[in-house]
Amino acid sequence: MDLDQVTLAQMRYAVAVEGAQSFRLAASQCHVSQSGLSMQVRKLEELLGVVLFDRSKKPVIVTPEGETALAQMRAVLRETERLGQIVAEEDEPSGRYRLGVIPTLSPTVLPLFLADFVDLHPRVELVVEELKTEEIIARLQADTLDAGLAATPLDVPGLAEEPLGDELMYAYLPERDPLLREAAVSQMDLRERELWVMPEGHCFRSQVLAYCSADRPREPRRIHFESGSFQTLIRLVDAGLGATVLPALVVAGLSDATRRAQVRPLVAPTPVREIGLVTARADLRRRVSDALVAIARRRLSEALAPPPEGAVTLAPIEPHAAASRP
Repeated sequence: MDLDQVTLAQMRYAVAVEGAQSFRLAASQCHVSQSGLSMQVRKLEELLGVVLFDRSKKPVIVTPEGETALAQMRAVLRETERLGQIVAEEDEPSGRYRLGVIPTLSPTVLPLFLADFVDLHPRVELVVEELKTEEIIARLQADTLDAGLAATPLDVPGLAEEPLGDELMYAYLPERDPLLREAAVSQMDLRERELWVMPEGHCFRSQVLAYCSADRPREPRRIHFESGSFQTLIRLVDAGLGATVLPALVVAGLSDATRRAQVRPLVAPTPVREIGLVTARADLRRRVSDALVAIARRRLSEALAPPPEGAVTLAPIEPHAAASRP
């Protein structure tokens, strides 16, 4: 094995073949001749002492030994790209920045700051993906994501969090519900109602159930799990099929008449969800992350009312789930 002679170009060619499953297509993508690419990949195999591809198969497949080597090559190429981005950021944030956003934040929080961020930092190519919390954590740990916009705290080893704002949570009730005569709704009140929440896998579901079951060993019996968005939950309540809990930015999007008629604050205690930006502790894109935090924090402070004294931040995931991760 002679690693001193291995080049980045050879690794790029091999990774291209892996992705295209074809030497011809890989050569086209890399803008080189097929013979030149094949020769460089063969030389790479000789230097490593490993056959990367089974060329007898159509399409070309990676050998078991090649899978490990190619995974390391992808990591080397990623870090090389990021090194270039870090150098380019000496003057201002730039380069590709991969941001994951949980579904319950993407329609309400992203629009608050996204346009401002793009205008202020035109050299940053922002790639946004909608992901569940568990997916954001896994992608950050695998270094295929730069940051995640999520409900925090997550308290996952190896990850850092920057709080951006606290969002109050409200009860949304059907018209003619007797609770609407009250100025506020408590945990006990919700336990007496059929309750619609997000499906399994959404952190907002965990937060609502944690609030409703704060002093009970198990979640309330009268819970419905419904796939869909907050708009789906609102429509179900409007049809008279129960109650739900909505975050403040969703409530802000309702009409004034609807807010007065069907929305009530939650008390005893008042629940909030913390919104934060999650990154790897060794964040090589720190300048972009800091710029994103500054804009998002400012816009959220303008959009959200401060929580009252004694408000409780609800954990978005089970503590044992975070502790069990590598």
